[in-house]
Amino acid sequence: MPRLRWSSFFVTPETLLRWHRELVARRWTYPRERPGRPRIGGELRELVLRLGRENPRWGYQRIAGELASLGLSISATTVRKVLREAGLGPAGKRGGPSWREFIRGQAQSMLACDFFTVDTVFSRRLYVLFFIELATRRVHLAGATANPNAPWVAQQARNFAWSLADRPAPPRFLIHDRDSKFSGAFDEVFRSEGLEIVTTPIQAPRANAYAERFVGTVRRECLDWILIVGRA
Repeated sequence: MPRLRWSSFFVTPETLLRWHRELVARRWTYPRERPGRPRIGGELRELVLRLGRENPRWGYQRIAGELASLGLSISATTVRKVLREAGLGPAGKRGGPSWREFIRGQAQSMLACDFFTVDTVFSRRLYVLFFIELATRRVHLAGATANPNAPWVAQQARNFAWSLADRPAPPRFLIHDRDSKFSGAFDEVFRSEGLEIVTTPIQAPRANAYAERFVGTVRRECLDWILIVGRA
């Protein structure tokens, strides 16, 4: 083209050459991959850390083997790297469970029971027997009566104990205070189901803190706000 026509170009030669360089770069540049093994997923990482914390005597090979039995493929070297990044050492040098984890694990096997009282509109006092699961705080109301004698309490224990056999992991301990209403027949019902009876010390309500806390909750959030006519 004549030199006088060069002004009709929309771009400069430098821009044209830059476009060409970028075109060649996009054509021949391949995606770069980081060297080494690919990073593991977040869920698998959390599972490795959980196994390491809950089983301080398991080595890297043992953790990798347990995960392989679940269909999860991970090498022992990667397990070691994940544990080290989280501050967890090899087997035998990892710290045991915290007090919160320890108590929570023990709570899975424990039940507690107690009474709370209800004063009706006609000034009649009712006694309500309840059981509470320490792990889940689930409460089972066994019954209410104005005369909680030993036969009545033992019968409520039988009604509740029948449901324990159907559980995949039955509880092992039952906590209650030294109230005379918890007779020998009451304890024998649960011993026959394989539970060990744990009686709290004298004048030590904190030894049965979960049940005591529930009684306070019932009063503050329910009984202090409604009038109850009778047992029904």
